[in-house]
Parts: sequence; C-alpha cells; structure tokens
Amino acid sequence: MSNLDLFLIISILVSALAFCFAAWLYRWVAAQPSSNERVEEIGSYIRKGAKTFLRKEYLVLAKFCGAAAILIFIFLPAPIWKGGSILQNLTIVIAYLCGTLFSAFAGKIGIAVATMANIKTAESARSGGIRPSFLSAFRGGAVMGMAVVGSSLLGVALVMAVTHDSTALLGFSFGASSLALFAKAGGGIFTKTADISADLVGKVELGIPEDDPRNPAVIADNVGDNVGDVAGMGADLFDSNVASMASALVMAIALGNKMGVDYSAMVFCYAALGLLSSIFGVMAARMGKKDDPTMALNMSTYLTTGIFAVLTAGATYIFRFDWRIWGATAIGLLVGVIIGITSDYFTNDDKKPVRNVAKASESGPAFTILSGISYGFLSVLPSMVGIGISAMISYNLCASISPEDPIAGMFGISMAAVGMLSIVGMIISNDAYGPIADNARGLVEMGDLGDEALKITDSLDSAGNTVKAVTKGFAIAAAGLTIISLLGAFMSEVNEAAGSVVINGFDIINPLVFFGMMVGAAIPAIFSAMLMLGVDRNAQRMVSEIHRQFREIKGLKEGKPGVVPEYDKCIDIATDGALKELIPAGFVSIIVTIAVGFIGGVDAIGGYLTGNIISGLLLALFMSNSGGLWDNAKKYIEAGGNGGKGSDAHKSAVIGDTVGDPFKDTAGPSINTQITVVSLVASLMASLFLSFSLF
Repeated sequence: MSNLDLFLIISILVSALAFCFAAWLYRWVAAQPSSNERVEEIGSYIRKGAKTFLRKEYLVLAKFCGAAAILIFIFLPAPIWKGGSILQNLTIVIAYLCGTLFSAFAGKIGIAVATMANIKTAESARSGGIRPSFLSAFRGGAVMGMAVVGSSLLGVALVMAVTHDSTALLGFSFGASSLALFAKAGGGIFTKTADISADLVGKVELGIPEDDPRNPAVIADNVGDNVGDVAGMGADLFDSNVASMASALVMAIALGNKMGVDYSAMVFCYAALGLLSSIFGVMAARMGKKDDPTMALNMSTYLTTGIFAVLTAGATYIFRFDWRIWGATAIGLLVGVIIGITSDYFTNDDKKPVRNVAKASESGPAFTILSGISYGFLSVLPSMVGIGISAMISYNLCASISPEDPIAGMFGISMAAVGMLSIVGMIISNDAYGPIADNARGLVEMGDLGDEALKITDSLDSAGNTVKAVTKGFAIAAAGLTIISLLGAFMSEVNEAAGSVVINGFDIINPLVFFGMMVGAAIPAIFSAMLMLGVDRNAQRMVSEIHRQFREIKGLKEGKPGVVPEYDKCIDIATDGALKELIPAGFVSIIVTIAVGFIGGVDAIGGYLTGNIISGLLLALFMSNSGGLWDNAKKYIEAGGNGGKGSDAHKSAVIGDTVGDPFKDTAGPSINTQITVVSLVASLMASLFLSFSLF
C-alpha cells in the first residue's frame, strides 16, 4: 500500500471519528437542563426563523448551482462542442455538486445545534453558573467545528480516492466556494439588517435594552447571529479549508510527477492530524480557576497548535517526509497565531485601541468613526506583513526541492496555508461559540432569568466578541495564503492545458498583466459596496416596519402584558431582502473575471488575481478589525466605561457599531470567499483563456 492510499484511509477514518465526536457533543448539549417555558418559546422563534431562512436560501442557491453545473458540463474543462470528454466533464460536475452539498450539510448541522445550545447556555447560567454555561456554548460551537472540518476532509479524500484528478479537486473546491460566497453574503446581509435596525430604533431612539422583547427586530437579530456567524462563517471556513487542500494537491501532483515523489500523501497526513489535534483541543477545553472564558478559548487554541506541531513532526520523521515542507507548514501555523494575537490587540476591550475609541466617543459620533477607521487601517500592517513573510519563507524553503520549477516554491506556500488552517476545527468551534453566547444573553434578558445569569452571559458574550474578531482575522489570513497558492494552481493548470511551460511568473511591466491587476484590485471594493448597499436598503425597510409596529400596536411601546410585536414581519423583511441582494455581487465578480480572461488571456488573469488578492486582503482585514473594534468600544461603554449606558458616548458608540456591523459581518469576511471563487473560476477556465482571447 502506498503512503497516499494509507493517508486517504486515515483521513476518512479521522473524518468519521470527528462525526462521532460531534454526535457525542450534540447529545451532551441536548442533555443539559432547560425548563423555562418563556425561554423555550423565544428559542423556538429563533430556531424557526433560522430554519426558514436557510431553507429559502438553499433553494435559491440550488438553482444557481444547477445552472453552473450545466455550464461546467458544456464548457469545462474539455468543451463538449469541441469534442471534449463527456466523462471528464461529468466527473467535474459531480465533484462540483458534492462540494456544494457537503458545505450545505455542515451549515445545516451548525444551525440545528446552535439554536438548541443557546437555550441550554441561558438556562445553565441561571442554574449552574459560568462553567456549565461556558461548556454548553463552547461544545455547541464545537459540533459545527467538527462537522465542517470532517466534511471538508472527507469530501476531498473521497474525490481524490475516486478520481486521482486535480481538476476534479478544483471542481469540488469551486462547489464549496460558490455556496460559501452566497451563504456568507446572504447571512451577512440578513444579520446586519436586523442588528442595525434593532440598535438604531431600540437603543438610540427609544433607549430600551439591546434584547428587549418589545423590539420587533429582536428575534430577527438573534436569527441573524445564527445564519450569519454559524452557517455563513462555517461555509466560509469550509471553503478555505477545501481550497487550501485542493491547491496544495494540484501542485503536489504536478511536482510529484516531475520529481517521482508522492507529495500528496503529506497533504492528507497533515490535514488528518490537524483535525485530530482539534478533537483533542476541544476535549480539553475547560474554565480555569479565574473563570475567564477568553483565557479558556485561547488556551484551547494554543494547546491544539502545540499538539499539531508535535504530531506532524513525528509523522515527518516516521514516514521520512521532506522537513522543508514541514517547515513551511509550521511557518503558516505560527503566523496564523501571531495574526490572531494582532487582531486581539486591536479589538479587545482590555487594550488601548478600543478604550481610545470609547474615549473619543465622548466628543461625538464623528470622532468615533474617525478613530475607528484609523485604528482599522493601522491593524492591517502586521497581518499583511505576516502573510508576506510566511509566503516568502515557505516559498524559499521549498523552492530548493526543484530549483528550476516555480511550482515547488508555490507548493511551499500552499502547505503554509494547510498549516495555518490545520487547527480550523478549533477556530470554527471558537467562532460558533460567539453567536451561541450572544443568543443566550438575549434569552436571559427576554426570559427575565435574573441579574446573575445576565452578568454571566455578558461575560461569555464579551469573550465571544473578542475571539470572533481573532477567528475572522485568522480566516482572512489563511484565505490570503490559500489564494496565493491558488495562483500557483492556476499556473499549473495553464501549463498542463498548453502541454508545455507557458507561464513561469507574471511581469507587471507587461501591459496585459497590468491591465488585469488594475481591474482585479477594484473588484473587492465594488463587491463590498454592493453588499453594504444591500444592508443599507434592507435596514431602511426594517426600520420603517419597526416604526409602524410601535405606532400601530397599542401598548407595545409601554410593554403592556399580552402585547407582542409581529416578529415574523421583521424576519420576512430580512430574509427576502438578503436573498434579493446576495446574487448580484457574486455574479459581478464571476462575470468580470471571465471578461478579463477573454480580453487579455492568461497574462491578464494572472495580473487580475494578483490585484484581487492584495486589494481584497487589505480591505477584508481593515473592515473586520475596525468593525470588531467599534463593537467592543460600544460594549465597553455599556459595561460602565466613559459614561455608561444612555450617555452621549454610548449613543456615539452605537452609531460607530452600526457602521462597523456590515464591515465586520457582511463585506469583510465575504471578500476572502470572493477572491477564492474568482481564483477557482480562472483555474477551471484556463484552457479556454489559452484558446480564446482578444489580445
């Protein structure tokens, strides 16, 4: 048995172990006590709204994916109308559809457990204290983490075992990316529509608490936490994980064929050990003596990182893998942790940037916005430098494997991305913990479970906000390395389609490359603008609906017994608006990519992808960090800093948070998926761009 066959089997077995562990976690969370009828009633509204949105969204995406599958079958990678192989194209189509289904499956599981775990977390805060409440939220999020990574590793392993075809791997990755693009964008539009509307009318206009049940948008806000930060973020990281493995395997196959070494086995070995490390990390997660949830989440991440480094070093020694490739993987992992620490500095309310923005809010909302934007831009440098350094070191480490072939160095970058995403099971667990804790806080307030329970869930929610900013920075950085490696996969696909070495690199002095770079740099800004305008339009509709209900429903504003808002109306507005707005932005990105390819050919596409990567990473990091900073500045003031709730500083901070919401939860984290999608479109259409271009 070859090393590749061995690690394909191990990958499938570890994936099965992850699903079994997820089932155990689900049963543990379900077994936690919940007896408050009011909390159960509100929780059922949230669960119903989330399931309704997901069902409608998946129906829309099924139509898009079906149309895309037909186009792939006809045109890619061997056009039927030119006598291409029907079997080859059918294989790509099946792989593409499997990518969408695996991603959708993981999102469905995440929503199911998150809308149950929020109730358990709220009840545990009242009856058991902070430790069982923390475990309910974290283990609920860990179900999503295990499902996402188990699905992605299983899917890639099965595609590789059945086809041994690098193009089929790209097809599977494109399926994951296309669903993730729209799921993240749609979920982001939904959640920020509700969040902005609830905050502006509730906190700013009426001065009522964040999760006051009188607010008609409050249930939609809680639904949005799940569809945006659980299903959406899960699809995003599923996509990044699959894309990193697919690009690494494409170059591993190309390099292995030339060198006579099976590098594919290393990719599956490290990916399987990464999932195993995450399982150990989740099992070990506990609150320490200080009862600090942020410390508990961070220590679990560091433990997972250490376990992965030791396990992969041992595997490299036992199976005599190339230590240079292990070094590239370790560099990616180390830089991921450093970028997470950087994001924490700029978004944690214990640090100076957040407190300085809170202080600036005393002078009015203009100063909140100016200071937040400034710190957001400052936060970009460490992450961008970190991505650049990791790419440079990993490239040079592996370039010596085959000095005359640039694919060797690009393979090193792809393994750095695999390394950075090796602990993605833990990262997703931390990320999904955030919306569960946020929902639990709302349930405690709406269910009137007492001040002590509210204090506990406030602490859990604050930790979730901090860790969520870290995980988003980590996800964007990992996507950056993944996309750079996808550029290498594009070069490999072009050379394979041409039957010779056509591309060794891209010269920016070449006017075709420069043309593509300029267009590519503009796309992330256009994509972001379209998503945020969608949030703007949808939020205006919801604000009008909230005003109508307060005006027409007698006794609602006063909170009279038995008077209940029409929650469904706000959920419907958020759902319909999100589904209406999510498709155009994604279409524009894909259509412009195809247009650039047919105008300038593979040289223009090389420049296009380069410009898209640099511009996209900068904007994604800026928006994610500045949005997280504004959010935590608001929460710092609400906790009693700089005047506390109801003060002028608080009103300014709420406005800052309103601006930051679509930054950090809609546009910012969607950009990395957009870059991945256009990179995969370029790779899949490489043969067409070679054959047909205007210049």
